[in-house]
Amino acid sequence: MSQTRTPAVYMRGGTSKGVFFLSQDLPTDPRQRDDLLLRVIGSPDRYGKHIDGMGGATSSTSKVVIVAPSSRPDCDVDYLFGAVSVVQPVIDWSGNCGNLSAAVGPFAIHTGLIVAPANGMATVRIWQANVGRRILAHVPMRNGDVQETGDFDLDGVSFPGAEIRLEFLDPAAAEQLFPAGNPMDTLSVPGIGSIAATLIDAGNPTIFIDAGTLGLTGTELPSLVNQDADLLARAEVIRAAGAVAMGLAGSIEEASALRPNTPKLAFVSPPADYVASDGRPVARDAIHLVARIFSMGQLHHAMTGTGAVALAAAAAIPGTVVHEVSTPVKNGPLCFGHPSGVLQVGAETRTAGNRWIIDRVIMSRSARIIMEGWVRTPTAS
Repeated sequence: MSQTRTPAVYMRGGTSKGVFFLSQDLPTDPRQRDDLLLRVIGSPDRYGKHIDGMGGATSSTSKVVIVAPSSRPDCDVDYLFGAVSVVQPVIDWSGNCGNLSAAVGPFAIHTGLIVAPANGMATVRIWQANVGRRILAHVPMRNGDVQETGDFDLDGVSFPGAEIRLEFLDPAAAEQLFPAGNPMDTLSVPGIGSIAATLIDAGNPTIFIDAGTLGLTGTELPSLVNQDADLLARAEVIRAAGAVAMGLAGSIEEASALRPNTPKLAFVSPPADYVASDGRPVARDAIHLVARIFSMGQLHHAMTGTGAVALAAAAAIPGTVVHEVSTPVKNGPLCFGHPSGVLQVGAETRTAGNRWIIDRVIMSRSARIIMEGWVRTPTAS
């Protein structure tokens, strides 16, 4: 048994971590590529620990990213994201990771894919290949390198970093914003019944329900939710039923087996006082609403970046589940509470006839390189 060495960079982006690759360093055959990436992460792992790989056995840390020069004249790089299942031999390429989007620009600069100014701000034009959308990443530069340290605090990350501003441009085509037809639809869920849901495709396909639908208040933390197997099973059935309603899967079984990453399921509730996972208080008068999101079968420890995109879009549109529970956003960005604290995200929306159009969603993240070199994977000799 020999081992293959593949150039790789291990990066944090937002509240996620992943292994980054240049496309030129990976097999061109998709199956061979996926087999290699699964082994890099350490999946499938029947023990659910990723002991023999780079993954962290959570939806936030079991991720891979492939970056290449873009063939599009309006973009600098192409970015492909893979959500790797922990216990199944599956990589879901159906959606984007908004958090790791923050690391794509720094990675492209660091690997020499683009030339950035020595100081000031570099704007990296990213083509998000999973969902076919453009992202602008505004990356701070200092003395010829990406500035990674700073005083920008991001709830869910223990250490401050340098702020990277992301602009998700036209995150949903107007005719596809509500794939099931309406800002709020009635979703028929086997074993549960009919529930009110907003099925929106912005950032990633996302299903929003009221927290009470799951018998929750909305302020629950992952430590409580993720030990409730029955609750997680009900959430997955709702998510899978939403995937079918959105035309993303032919059956509930197919959605669970082949699309574990998208659509996401989130639940929302009105502003409330609660204590975040690190023990800090979140005050109801400091937020517009409370939100939680499931990712790869578990409640996320903070908020997915694309979930924040979808949340901001839905909050701006009357008649959605999110808009119904949110206090009005008069000026400035939407501010919402999540398990790790508070996040701000702004959406620029308008109407064209009877259609809602999302021009862009803006949020800030940070990113840094944790390790770089070669990742080794066993190969049959």
